[in-house]
Amino acid sequence: MNGVTGRMGYRQHLVRSILALRDAGGIVLEDGTRVGVEPVLIGRNPVKLADLAAQHRVERWTTDVDEVLADPDVDVYFDAQVTSRRPAALRAAMAAGKHVYTEKPTAETLDEAVALAREADRAGVTVGVVHDKLYLPGLVKLRRLVDEGFFGRILSLKGDFGYWVFEGESQPGQRPSWNYRAEDGGGITVDMFCHWNYVLEGLLGRVGAVTAKVATHVPVRWDEQGREYAATADDAAYGIFEMPDGVIAQINSSWTTRVHRDELVEFQIDGTHGSAVAGLHRCVAQQRAHTPKAVWNPDLPSADRYRDQWLEVPANAELDNGFKAQWEEFLRDIAAGRPHRYDLLSAARGVQLAELGLRSSAEGRRLDVPEISL
Repeated sequence: MNGVTGRMGYRQHLVRSILALRDAGGIVLEDGTRVGVEPVLIGRNPVKLADLAAQHRVERWTTDVDEVLADPDVDVYFDAQVTSRRPAALRAAMAAGKHVYTEKPTAETLDEAVALAREADRAGVTVGVVHDKLYLPGLVKLRRLVDEGFFGRILSLKGDFGYWVFEGESQPGQRPSWNYRAEDGGGITVDMFCHWNYVLEGLLGRVGAVTAKVATHVPVRWDEQGREYAATADDAAYGIFEMPDGVIAQINSSWTTRVHRDELVEFQIDGTHGSAVAGLHRCVAQQRAHTPKAVWNPDLPSADRYRDQWLEVPANAELDNGFKAQWEEFLRDIAAGRPHRYDLLSAARGVQLAELGLRSSAEGRRLDVPEISL
């Protein structure tokens, strides 16, 4: 596991996924057999690695990636590094015959992302890319409503993501400073459009066209050492995505907004027969027959409590942590010798959408999203 000293690599992938599986005795395969997991921690800071290993009873850690890739007892390479370091690491792991599971974006350019997908196809290993939001309880419930035809004819999707990230001057920022430097691969479009691509694919289908406007609303920030720097990457992106059958999706992404919603990300699907709103955990719905008649009257304060008019969508199943759920699926795919459904080509489409979103903003126009293949 490379990159576990970072926030996401540590909390979601190491602690809440792999260590949770290790401590539970591994995963149970379709035939009832059990397979254990044991992490090997990789990184560039030996002090941090040694501390993590001691804290979580991990026997092995190293700063030598090549040593681990040469070890025949290591089956899987996981990457949660910064994007600029990822392509070379994934290539080395696949060349060593390791199965690969990786965060995204998988590369900084579409050409490199597609080249990685082609190399994975030739390597003959199982490759997976983190698509965590599709495994979250709220999105699982929303997908179930789509599959059951709850919405009738789907008309649109609205998405709202973001929160205020402190500039770092008086309070430390919640995100690393490289996120705000374009020269280091930062920017909310690069970060989030790869997520929105697989979310839209998982709910509604392939994106056919994009119109986007990006902005750097906060041009000056302070880094982890308290030094002022110019924020050269976008911190907000406003996108319109054209979907199959005339469905329109619109998603706002911002690190410069304050939250007035139930969760940090919410998606609303509207259809002729009903609507639903999903966050990370909850999902509420309003069916056509139970839709109140709204009347516009700006002369009187509204007495309607709109949120109370929606019904909770039950889980009807035990829905685990989304990151852990995909890890389990990926490891079962390895054991069964089959491809993982979210592969490097899926990740390349996310990189493509981010590239086209930035280009759409720069050129001020709508852009088609061509289909890509190996």
